[in-house]
Amino acid sequence: MPFVRPDDVKVLEVGEQDWDLLEPLTYKGNKDQFLVHKDMRTDFASVPRFFIWLLPRYGRYTKAAILHDYLWREKARHGELSYLDADALFRRAMYELDVAFLRRWFMWAAVRWGALVKPGGKKGWSKEAVRVVILTILAVPIVAPPAILIGVALVLFYLAERVAWAILKLAARIRRWTGKPAGKKIPRPRLLLKT
Repeated sequence: MPFVRPDDVKVLEVGEQDWDLLEPLTYKGNKDQFLVHKDMRTDFASVPRFFIWLLPRYGRYTKAAILHDYLWREKARHGELSYLDADALFRRAMYELDVAFLRRWFMWAAVRWGALVKPGGKKGWSKEAVRVVILTILAVPIVAPPAILIGVALVLFYLAERVAWAILKLAARIRRWTGKPAGKKIPRPRLLLKT
């Protein structure tokens, strides 16, 4: 395995979506070795909520996702590695972790699209554009219908949460007016599109 220590990843939750590595993670490429340092923050796979049914934030590809976070944040952002090469290493690491063919290629195409919004991420993008577009065309009929349905459900659930929140806030205000304790804290609902 190209990951030098095949042990499980050890992390500490530091937010709703963020985790810090408790131990370093080392990946050995063909030429270079990459050390993902202890305390590096990761969100595992950055997957919009619409697609979690197909690509959960973590799975067989977790180490590859952590490596990819490191490559984008530490290497590509500082010009030490291109986003194109970082994404290729991500795909290769998933292959080495036995991630299924279409899943790893769909995930690779997604990060290639994501590179377009990064400073310097467009450099070399056209080299893989044909493959990215073909994969996207293949993915759309599989991914779009459930994603649309899930998107609608997320908005409806958020609206239901807002109504419940408004009722609970009103009830707490009435309790305070009548001299009774307001009760428990009532957190405001948020529409989360990214997990």
